[in-house]
Formats: sequence, structure tokens, C-alpha cells
Amino acid sequence: MGAPLMPLTERMTCSQARAEISTTVLPLCEGLPYHQARRLREDALLVASELTANALRHGGGIARFSACTHEHALVIQVSDHSSRQPLLLPHDPAMPGGFGWLMVRQLARSVSIEQHGAGKTITAVLDAGSSR
Repeated sequence: MGAPLMPLTERMTCSQARAEISTTVLPLCEGLPYHQARRLREDALLVASELTANALRHGGGIARFSACTHEHALVIQVSDHSSRQPLLLPHDPAMPGGFGWLMVRQLARSVSIEQHGAGKTITAVLDAGSSR
């Protein structure tokens, strides 16, 4: 996709990522019917929250975060310090959680992982006009 990564401090939080997404998604929501704009914003917030939380929890921290618009889509990129790939875990009703990566893959039009050095960058692209 080639969207630029914007370096931020490693102390970035999920809340800061959500704030960035809220600001970035606004131009994409203009002109959309209310239900589509609301769905795009909610999906974007969920994807950003999951990717940043996973980088903090499993990836050794957030190395970079970026959110930008590109051709009627929202591009979210999160880099961390681990080369470990996200896992799709089998459902275990006795264990809470484990749905984040599946949710990201279902909400985004596309998801890619790029390895670099000891870390990785996950890019999720959400369509502005999608109606899943």
C-alpha cells in the first residue's frame, strides 16, 4: 500500500491510537449515509485498538503507528518489536479473548504483515463505503 509510517514514542497507548483514528476517519465519513459512517468509525476504532493492544501485549511495544486515508480507504499501520506472527486461535469457551486477530481480518478489506529486522508492521485497510 505504501502509506507512510509516522514514528511515535514507544509509550503510545491504545487510547492515543483511538484518538488518532477518530481524527483520521472523519474526512472519509463525510458524505456517507449515517449508518455507513458510524460502521466505518466503529470498525476503525476496533481495528486500531486490537492492533495496538496486541503490539503492547505480544509484540514488545509499539514501534510506530500510522493512520491515513488513501483512495476512499483508511490505512492503519502498527509496527512492533517482535517477528512473531499473529495467530488465529481455536475457540475455547473456557478461555476469554483470542478473537482479536480474527476480528481484524474480518473488519478489514485487506491485512498484510511485513517483516523488518526484529519486528513487523501490520497494515489493515478498511473501505470507506463497505457495507459488510
